[in-house]
Amino acid sequence: MPSHKTETVVDMWFDPRCPWAWITSRWLLEVEKVRSIETRFHVMSLSVLNEGREVPDKYKQGMIDGWGPVRVCIAAEQQHGTEVLRPLYNAMGTLIHHKKAGLKRDMMLAALAEADLPAGLVEVADTTEYDKALRASHHAGMDPVGSEVGTPVIHVPGLDGELIAFFGPVISPAPRGEAAGRLWDAVLTMAGTDGFFELKRTRTRDAIFD
Repeated sequence: MPSHKTETVVDMWFDPRCPWAWITSRWLLEVEKVRSIETRFHVMSLSVLNEGREVPDKYKQGMIDGWGPVRVCIAAEQQHGTEVLRPLYNAMGTLIHHKKAGLKRDMMLAALAEADLPAGLVEVADTTEYDKALRASHHAGMDPVGSEVGTPVIHVPGLDGELIAFFGPVISPAPRGEAAGRLWDAVLTMAGTDGFFELKRTRTRDAIFD
């Protein structure tokens, strides 16, 4: 009988408006083409993350507007299952980062239509109805990686299958083909190294989406 290689599951937490998370997600989708992995998407919130923190004035409106998309995402997951987050995130991310559609109602309606989800989900954007679930999803992703990071966050298997939470990788642009696979291999190597915590350098370019 033919053997079937077990897929490695990687969990990624996203806020649709984060450009760095978007690039990381594009890398993971590329890795799916060249390695046996399955990416599962989950919702975090930069607005939750930055509650009570001093942020520059240019980011304050984003903190306010950012509530809507993540509320719509978590409501979609709660009502229709985790699997809908992939097409919804793909749609929102394309509109936000490539088409510069902003974070308001029109963008969310367009994304819901693209993902074949009910337009009525947009109504939760200005309510706190799903905030408890949003915060639970946020903390499930962010708490294991610590309080000194932002997004992207991924959880990958380490030694003996133990899940290791990482901030990153922060990349620009996303590598393609086998280059994406090699970066994934390196991430698994780091996750499987007992006591590995950090590898970092200063960013020298902005987010590149293509």
